[in-house]
Amino acid sequence: GTRPALSRWRRAPTLALAAVTAGSAACTGGEPTGPPDARADGALTIASFDFPESAVIAELYGQALADAGFQVEVLHEVGPRELLAPALERGLVEFVPEYLGTALGFLTGRPDAASADVNETYRALTSELEGRGIVALEPAPAQDANGFAVTQETADRYRLETISDLVPVAGELVFGGPPECRERPLCLQGLQEVYGLSFESFSSLDASGPVTAAALRAGEVDVALLFTTSGYLGGGDLVLLRDDRELQPAENIVPVVRADVVRRLGAGFREVVESVSRRLTTEDLVELNRLVSLEGEEPGAVAGDWLAAHGIVG
Repeated sequence: GTRPALSRWRRAPTLALAAVTAGSAACTGGEPTGPPDARADGALTIASFDFPESAVIAELYGQALADAGFQVEVLHEVGPRELLAPALERGLVEFVPEYLGTALGFLTGRPDAASADVNETYRALTSELEGRGIVALEPAPAQDANGFAVTQETADRYRLETISDLVPVAGELVFGGPPECRERPLCLQGLQEVYGLSFESFSSLDASGPVTAAALRAGEVDVALLFTTSGYLGGGDLVLLRDDRELQPAENIVPVVRADVVRRLGAGFREVVESVSRRLTTEDLVELNRLVSLEGEEPGAVAGDWLAAHGIVG
């Protein structure tokens, strides 16, 4: 259950954090140093959030671009969105693989800004980024959203395919999720309001992690929050119920890149990025996450294998 060591990339967080905080320290006297500007070094700086899936996705884009002859530096596990979003605006990093709905909610300060409609959410994100000098490129089919899982056995017993199918049986089922799930509109609260589900009880677990998978498999809970790209879905014994009433917003992987970089690197850059995005499916991410989080493989290695298998790198 422990996540693989990413120690060889640990230099990245300190570098980025130092860069973001250096700006405020620069006014305290002497020569203003300011944060190092990623645009000045000629290399494209791609940064990932502080969890393994984001590291894998950054590697997919980074390796594809490097193979196409672009000079690329990938910074791994840099930090949360609160750190990376301002770093991107200030040019400390130049490319961040984002998640559609969450990115839009963060930028607007409105968690409900995104809808389940990919095109609508993408248009809203594009216009939100425009004034910030940032471009959202074509989103991938792959989505990492909240999902609700049962064992294949439970699905068969109650004939469950959609979340709506839970309505007649929810009263006899135990629901599991992280403690904050109870009050979240995209978790238990949303299941109650949008689907009318009232479960027998709530069991406090981790956020789509090993505790949740074990509780489902042991029958301690019947339904649980599991992200749609969770590596635990790769075993075939856990299945997601279809969100038939569209409670979850579109959470497609979307590359967000500084507009000046897109202009400077031209159509060839966009082409390589979109060749990765177009092929990346939710099922692919389940498998990549399984290899990294459950099998302990390196993000760079699994990304390289995926790119080769799809003919993106030679």
